[in-house]
Amino acid sequence: MTLYFEEEGEARLPIECEKIARQVIETTLDYAGCPYEWEVSLLLTQNEEIRKMNRDFRGIDRPTDVLSFPMTDYPVPGQFGFLEESDDCFHPESGELMLGDIVISKEKVLSQAEEFGHSALREYAFLIAHSVLHLIGYDHMQDEERQIMERKQKEIMERLNILR
Repeated sequence: MTLYFEEEGEARLPIECEKIARQVIETTLDYAGCPYEWEVSLLLTQNEEIRKMNRDFRGIDRPTDVLSFPMTDYPVPGQFGFLEESDDCFHPESGELMLGDIVISKEKVLSQAEEFGHSALREYAFLIAHSVLHLIGYDHMQDEERQIMERKQKEIMERLNILR
């Protein structure tokens, strides 16, 4: 399992970001039944940088908490069987499933933790679990999709024992 971890900007979260990210990604993918070793890139950044990315990639000119950039489109969320037919989903040297990129605003982690009345750890872990679900095809644009994703996020956070 490979986590490419990068942090930019002066703000720091009061937690072990790389260690926690690895744990949350592993737990989320185990929960989803992912049968492969994985590769994920995670960038922790500041509001201004994520605002630019949000504007450039989504046409929304404001900071957001997390952006997810999946490497593969999943015909059915969380179903991995179709991947066997496509070699371009796997790293040619490691054989790991290349899931995609996650970008998180550290400032949003801190402000949302305060706003929602829980720890920075809880907010950070939640955003990673949320993003990994996006990387494997889940979305929340429709009400039914949102309910499924919310249930999965809640169950993942319970597995991690990171509660509000």
